[in-house]
Amino acid sequence: MANTYTLIASSTVGAGGAASIDFTSIPSTYTDLLVKLSGRSNTAAVDENLYIKLNNSSTSFTFRYLQGNGSSAYSSTASLNYIGTIPAANATASTFGNAEAYLPNYAGSTNKSISNDTVAENNATSAAATLTATLWSNTTAINQVTLLPASGSFVQYSTAYLYGVKNA
Repeated sequence: MANTYTLIASSTVGAGGAASIDFTSIPSTYTDLLVKLSGRSNTAAVDENLYIKLNNSSTSFTFRYLQGNGSSAYSSTASLNYIGTIPAANATASTFGNAEAYLPNYAGSTNKSISNDTVAENNATSAAATLTATLWSNTTAINQVTLLPASGSFVQYSTAYLYGVKNA
């Protein structure tokens, strides 16, 4: 179990939005990384797919996800860097979704796994909770993490935090 969480960096999207949130120059002094996001997209839809890039790469990813929306559940496997969904422009105004990505052994020399948990809320009309297990088939140490919506941009006040985790 983790003994310490240290904030490495944070980002808050300003007026005009941002196509991505990028954490660069990540030190290799921790055992794991934790990324937390409170986000919303400007895409003309109720929700928007959320993706992750590692070291600016969007290739060599595979995932399995389980998603529920209150009335049904879905499961699938694919070769993408998808990690979940966030609310978009047609969702309830000013409603932000949450995402968390945990990257164990990010500085090691083995393939990288990511555990993801996202929630996109549209008040009482709909919601989507997604759990995703992702594998990045790359043995390079991670020094950059980028979050990005599928086609839109993050809106103002979307925030993301990158934590380093040290295990005893």
